[in-house]
Amino acid sequence: MSIRSFVLRQGRMTQGQERAFDQYWQTFGLEVVEGLQVSSEAVFGNARPLVLEIGFGNGESFIEMACAEPEKNFIGLEVHRPGVGHALLQALAKECGNVRFICHDAVAVLQSYVPNGALSRVQIYFPDPWPKLRHHKRRLIQPAFVQLLYQRLAVAGELHLATDWEPYALWMREVMQEAGDKWQNLGEADGFALRPSFRPKTKFELRGERKGHGVWDLRYAKQVAL
Repeated sequence: MSIRSFVLRQGRMTQGQERAFDQYWQTFGLEVVEGLQVSSEAVFGNARPLVLEIGFGNGESFIEMACAEPEKNFIGLEVHRPGVGHALLQALAKECGNVRFICHDAVAVLQSYVPNGALSRVQIYFPDPWPKLRHHKRRLIQPAFVQLLYQRLAVAGELHLATDWEPYALWMREVMQEAGDKWQNLGEADGFALRPSFRPKTKFELRGERKGHGVWDLRYAKQVAL
């Protein structure tokens, strides 16, 4: 499976973000090297449920969620170093010790470093919708990727998606419908779910709401395949 769902736009790191990498990456960061295992036992030394967020942006809502659920472990995947640097600063400011960060392509990490059944929840919020028809193959939510997530989730583990682009919301719902009965839709009759209390609204989302933009959440639980 080869999905490149992002364009690497690094931008400039602030001095604070650079210092955060220099001083605290060794504590909070996970290097993608041979032997890495992304599981609660291997990374945190405990058996708490493990939440993985793919593409956390600047990390503010990700850190807020981790602080609100100290009984869980959180690992955030993000390819943009300024965002990771900002998230490191947030984790330090809020003394949030149940988080770790990986600055690498999510598909590669999931394929090679996450054991089957290791994840209790996967969060993918506001992924790039690649709206042009010729770019649809670059969308992250594809049948093969959904199957990979199914394997890495524990039984009853949750896949939670959110987007502010309605055509992509319909696309994701269709992909999940085609994945079959091994996923239980946790939403309403139309397939979409209410925003759960554990997902805080981002500044971007609040700004969009003021302009009348919608947001669509989709939630699915892994069931044992028949």
